[in-house]
Amino acid sequence: MITVDEIKRVLPHRYPMLLIDRVTELVPGERASGLKAVTCNEPWYEEMPDTASAEDYHYPWTVLIESWCHVAGVLVAWDRPNPDVRKGKAMLLGGITDAEFHRPVVPGDVVEHHVRLARQVGETFVFEGESLVGKETVLTIGRLTMTMRPASDLDAPPVTASPVTGPPAAAPPVPDPPVPDPL
Repeated sequence: MITVDEIKRVLPHRYPMLLIDRVTELVPGERASGLKAVTCNEPWYEEMPDTASAEDYHYPWTVLIESWCHVAGVLVAWDRPNPDVRKGKAMLLGGITDAEFHRPVVPGDVVEHHVRLARQVGETFVFEGESLVGKETVLTIGRLTMTMRPASDLDAPPVTASPVTGPPAAAPPVPDPPVPDPL
């Protein structure tokens, strides 16, 4: 079992964006599972009025996916921890396809994320998996792509096109259509 102090040695995330509480299984290069206990004390519920309904407490879907991604991050970075993204390699989310939300997650739920490494090409990783509350699936990820890039690349100035000097060139004139000869 990997506890929060060990997770913080691997991932750069901190409160309020450290979204897993422990990793319960880790098979490097293959799979990982982790837990997230959802409570009503999380920042997304801070402005919730006392009159809020149970539906208002649905855990944000984007945050649920981010939590799942943290387990994927531990799977990728366990052998090469990098808690400071300004140095070494930074994890970048490439994209998600076929994500399905099956039921809302609410405070009191303990979410168990299951992440499987489907493919690795160089420093790019493709994952799949699901999240459960008890035995009920709440989220399915068909494919999630993550890549590792040197942090120094992220600090480099953006590449821009060469500046244009002078006013833009005028379009060539369009000739008038030929006029038919009346004779």
